[in-house]
Amino acid sequence: MNLLCLDVGSTWTKGALVSPDGELLGTGQHATTPPEVMRGIEAVARELGAAHAEVLACSSAGGGLRLAVVGQERLVSAEAGYRVALSAGAKVVHVASGKLSGAGLRELRAARPDVLLLVGGTDGGDEKVLLHNAKRLAANRVRAPIVLAGNVKARDAAVELLRGTGRTVAPTDNVLPDVGELAPGPARRAIREVFLRHVIGGKGLSRGPRFRRLVRTVTPDAVLSGVARLAGIVAAGAVLVVDVGGATTDVYSAVSTMDDEVHAVGLPADRRTVEGDIGMRWSAPGIVAEAVSERLIEPDAALAAAADRLAAEVGTVVSDVDIRLAALAAVLAIRRHLRMIDGRLGAHGAGLIVLSGGVFRHATDLTEVEHALRADPLLRPVLREAASTVDRDYVLAPAGLLAEAGHLPAADRLLASHLGGG
Repeated sequence: MNLLCLDVGSTWTKGALVSPDGELLGTGQHATTPPEVMRGIEAVARELGAAHAEVLACSSAGGGLRLAVVGQERLVSAEAGYRVALSAGAKVVHVASGKLSGAGLRELRAARPDVLLLVGGTDGGDEKVLLHNAKRLAANRVRAPIVLAGNVKARDAAVELLRGTGRTVAPTDNVLPDVGELAPGPARRAIREVFLRHVIGGKGLSRGPRFRRLVRTVTPDAVLSGVARLAGIVAAGAVLVVDVGGATTDVYSAVSTMDDEVHAVGLPADRRTVEGDIGMRWSAPGIVAEAVSERLIEPDAALAAAADRLAAEVGTVVSDVDIRLAALAAVLAIRRHLRMIDGRLGAHGAGLIVLSGGVFRHATDLTEVEHALRADPLLRPVLREAASTVDRDYVLAPAGLLAEAGHLPAADRLLASHLGGG
C-alpha cells in the first residue's frame, strides 16, 4: 500500500505520495481550509490519486505548538527543559526559573502556552522549588496541560497538587536525572502525546475526530526525525538544515549515532532552534536589523525599506531582494543555532547542509547564499567540508513521518534519493 504523507500548515496543506519501498510518486498541495482542514486534505489526496493510501500526517496549523518552560534555575533545570522543548518541535514562548511569583504567573499566562513543561532538581536532589511551582500552578489560572519532568522523588506529591485542582498533568522521567546528564527522550514523547491528545483538538481546525486521529506529531518534530535519519545516511559529519519561512527561520541539526562525540556533549543528538524575528515576509525587517547588529552589512536604507514593504505586503510572491534576505537570514539563524548548542556539531563539523523553504526551492541560482554561508568567519569552520543541497521536493517531513511509523527502509531511500546523493 502506498503512503500519503501530509503536512497540514497554517497556509498550505502539502502531500507526498510514497511507495512502500520509498519512491516518491508525486507531490501536491492545497490551501489549508479551516475550520474544516479535512477538505484541503481530501483535495490533496484526490490530486495524488491516494484515496486508498495509508495516511501519515503532521501539523503546525493554528500556530504550531507553543510551549512554556518552568524550571528551578536557569543555568541548569530551566536550560535543560528549554533544550528539550526545542528538540520536541515546540516554539518556546516563555522560560521561567526559580520560585514562581504572582508577577511570574501573570507573565506565564500572557505567553499563552499550549503546553507547560515543569522541571526542577536532579533525582533525589532539591524538591522545594518544584513543589512550590506545582502548588502555585495548581492554585492559579494556568490551564495549559502540564508535562512534569523533574525530580522523581517529588513527582507523586507534585502530581497530587496539580490534579487536586483539576489540572491536566502528564508525569514522566526527569530531563536532568543527574548533574550534567540530559535525558530528553521521555519528556519529548510526553510533550508530543499531550499535544496530540489535548491541544490539537482545541485549535478549531476540524469539527470531527478524524483529523485528530490522522495527526501523529507536530511538523517540526517530523522534520527533526527526518533530519536525524538523514544524519545516519551522510558518511561523515552532522546534518544542518536551515528552513527560511515567511515569519520564522528554523535550524535543525543532527549528529550521526556513529559520531564519537554524541554522548560527550551533554546535548541531544538532534536539535532545533526557532528564530521568530527572522523571516522572508512578516519578519523581513528583523533580518535587516539583526544583520546590521551583527555587522554582516552596513546600514542600508534601501534594503530596510524593501523589507518593510515585504512585511506590509506579505502576499508578494517574488521579490528582487529575496535571495539577499534569505542569505542573511540563513547566516543569522545558523549563528544563533550554533551559539545555543555551544558550537558543537560532533567530531567532524557539518557533513551536509540542506537549504529548505520556498525561497530556496524556487530559486534558480543560489550562489549568493552559498557564498554568504561559507565566507562567514563564524560559520566557515563548521561548514568548510560540508556538501550542500536543497530540499526541492520537501521530503524531510515525509521521511520523518515514515521513520516514526516504522517504515525505515522507505524513509532512508526517500532521503538518500533526494538529499543524500543516493
